[in-house]
Amino acid sequence: MTPQPDFAVNGRFLGKPVTGVQRYAVNVVTAMNRSLVRRGTRARLLAPAGTTDPGLGAMPLVEAAGLSGHAWEQVTLPLASDLPLLSLCNTGPVVRARQAVCIHDANVFEAGGSYSFNFRAFYKLVQPLLARRALTLTTVSHHSATQIARWMPVRAADIVVLPNGHEHALDWHPENAVVAPRLFEGPGALEPGRFILVIGSRARHKNMRLVRDIAPALAARGLEVVIVGGAASIFAGEDLAPAPNVQFTGTIADDDLAYLLGRALCLVFPSWTEGFGLPILEAMARGCPVISSNRASMPEICGGAALMAWPDRPQDWLSHIFRLAGSESLRADLIGAGKARLPSFAWQTTGERYVDLMQRLSSGDPR
Repeated sequence: MTPQPDFAVNGRFLGKPVTGVQRYAVNVVTAMNRSLVRRGTRARLLAPAGTTDPGLGAMPLVEAAGLSGHAWEQVTLPLASDLPLLSLCNTGPVVRARQAVCIHDANVFEAGGSYSFNFRAFYKLVQPLLARRALTLTTVSHHSATQIARWMPVRAADIVVLPNGHEHALDWHPENAVVAPRLFEGPGALEPGRFILVIGSRARHKNMRLVRDIAPALAARGLEVVIVGGAASIFAGEDLAPAPNVQFTGTIADDDLAYLLGRALCLVFPSWTEGFGLPILEAMARGCPVISSNRASMPEICGGAALMAWPDRPQDWLSHIFRLAGSESLRADLIGAGKARLPSFAWQTTGERYVDLMQRLSSGDPR
């Protein structure tokens, strides 16, 4: 006999473009599905009508017709099931108390200028309500737990930290890259090991201005800059003047990203604030050294496996990049340290802990 589902998952993320938050949700539910299969139990994946079924055997998709977007989440979703609910992408239905909600950060409060007015206003309204009503709040780093507690009615000690993982980046196939190899062809072609890679949108807190400011000094040393990432309507973008040695690729496929990470001198990650900083783990998984901002969650994620710098000190970034360009032993040390860091951040561990949490909610134990 097929077991009855223990809980439901808010599947609104399945119909949205894959950003860091959506990637978290996709990988968490995939890991949860494996855990449920092993345990012989099931959950229900609730999503808007027309959502493509991801084919998770222990988490069958159930379409809930009616409304769309945030209205679907606030009105249709809570009427679709009375099971305990898991929402993984910063928001959930505020009328539902019997749920766990993952709030990735409180950046709309601390870096509000990075976001559009409508996005900022909605999150500032909904997230504190969820923090007050939800039985369990989760987040992706200890830094985020502290940040959330500073702005919302919840103690940091009561927030469950369930971080991002790295395994997805091991499944990328650079041999299948289509766009990235073209950057190494023809006039102005990139040379392996002679460019830095930057991953992120042009949102102001991503600090792309620092990259633009150091570009001329990099050009003087024959180093190029490749910036991967697109714009999104939720962000207030930063206008960057063009530079001869800076290329913007826009959003690219994961296989193309793996191709670039395998050939870059390093990943440069200069953000002012991040809830986690997933590109750091992805670079480490692909054997790419990391130079990171020393703010927010980044020291927690990097440990001792990256070079760190203040996000407002361009000369420090240049010093790290030039050292790395001149030392194969330093690159090898950072690559090795990055690989050793990966087991601390595993999707399978996070997925198992989410299943444990939701089964406790199902049994009436919110701890």
